[in-house]
Amino acid sequence: MKFGWMLVAVLLTVSTWAQARGTTVWQPAPGHAQMPLWPGKAPDLKPVPGPEKMTVSKGTIGGKSVQAVTNVTRPTMTVYAPKGHNSGAAVVVFPGGGFEILAMDLEGTEACDWVTSIGATCVLLKYRVPSIPYRWRCNCRPHNLELSVPSLQDAQRALRLVRAHAKAWRIDPHKVGVMGFSAGGFLVAEVSTQFARRTYAPVDAADKLSDRPDFALGIYPGHLTAHGDTLNPNVPVSKRTPPTFLVQAEDDYVDGVDQSLVYYTALAKAHVPAEMHLYAHGGHAFGLRRTKQPITGWPTLAAAWLRSIGMIGPEAGSTR
Repeated sequence: MKFGWMLVAVLLTVSTWAQARGTTVWQPAPGHAQMPLWPGKAPDLKPVPGPEKMTVSKGTIGGKSVQAVTNVTRPTMTVYAPKGHNSGAAVVVFPGGGFEILAMDLEGTEACDWVTSIGATCVLLKYRVPSIPYRWRCNCRPHNLELSVPSLQDAQRALRLVRAHAKAWRIDPHKVGVMGFSAGGFLVAEVSTQFARRTYAPVDAADKLSDRPDFALGIYPGHLTAHGDTLNPNVPVSKRTPPTFLVQAEDDYVDGVDQSLVYYTALAKAHVPAEMHLYAHGGHAFGLRRTKQPITGWPTLAAAWLRSIGMIGPEAGSTR
């Protein structure tokens, strides 16, 4: 199967995709609990082109192929317990993929491997895609200024469910953050700024809880600017936006370096504690895979930042 060229650009070196055997629905590795996000159908459910399926790239990033899932109508979250010391922190991870697919290993399970290694619980969100308006085939470039409502609903619901299960999962409900890549980085900005907005009718007691993240990590985020120099009005940064960590490559020609620059500037103007790391080289969609590029050392900096804001202990995340 081949995807449109814009989707290919998102995943850089992944130039063609081979459909996995059958119409495989992505499942976590054994030992990790997966649960549905909604007790019934997701709100405002829209039709998708076909059944949920997983594909595996022929091309590679960091020497490895990439697993992608699309046509998600039954969103789930998968819980990964921390390894060793438990800091009480939790990170909800949003994979990227242009709101068309989800890069479930490159920007999902591999992110959770790192999160759990620094003593935090990882919750991997498989949110609804494709998600209007952010479809590569919508001819809405450079940036459509509408919200990705289905994805935002899923993200808000996931944050509330994490807090609802905080005691059972040994999580401090005041240490629940988010991390997202590319389109998932835009979702990070959405939940960091739209937490006062009710996007769906409450379905159970969990929806009485807060959906505001306590911290946020945006890794090569997209869709954050309007025409390249002003902030997307659908991510209204305020003093209540949580502390934020950003990573970006100057030679990111998919979404552009201006995404992080404009968002960081808005955070600074609102006096939100923020840390941004800008590298000359790295492109887009590098995830956490080690290469010779210095940018792939960003997780060590992220762990140090999480320690500095009191989310993980000083003994966690010193090495990767």
